[in-house]
Amino acid sequence: MVKKLFDSILGKNPVKNEDEYMELDLASYEGSTSEEPASMYVKIATIADLKDTPRVKDEVYNGNIVIVDIGRLKMDKVTFERVLKDLRDVARDVNGDIVGLGEQKYVIITPMSVKVSREKIGGGL
Repeated sequence: MVKKLFDSILGKNPVKNEDEYMELDLASYEGSTSEEPASMYVKIATIADLKDTPRVKDEVYNGNIVIVDIGRLKMDKVTFERVLKDLRDVARDVNGDIVGLGEQKYVIITPMSVKVSREKIGGGL
């Protein structure tokens, strides 16, 4: 079975029907089995208002990567610009990085020594 899987991935033996696909139980991968804390976390946040930014900024200052949904801010251009300025300032303060994704619906802010590549992997141009 493993040889078939590797052969199909490498193109030597293409998968012929649905019966040959392997089901993955993703629930077994959720949650960490280790009790040791990590040195860095990837946090998810939503900013709907200017008052939501301090918590995101704190996470970056604490050395975490934060993926922020800023889609709700699109309706208020002034707040949108102010929040993005605050987030850019944080990235600059910690010598991190900030990059927009998904037609500026998401922003990734990284702490010191973590940079986001602007090079896309796969999917064509």
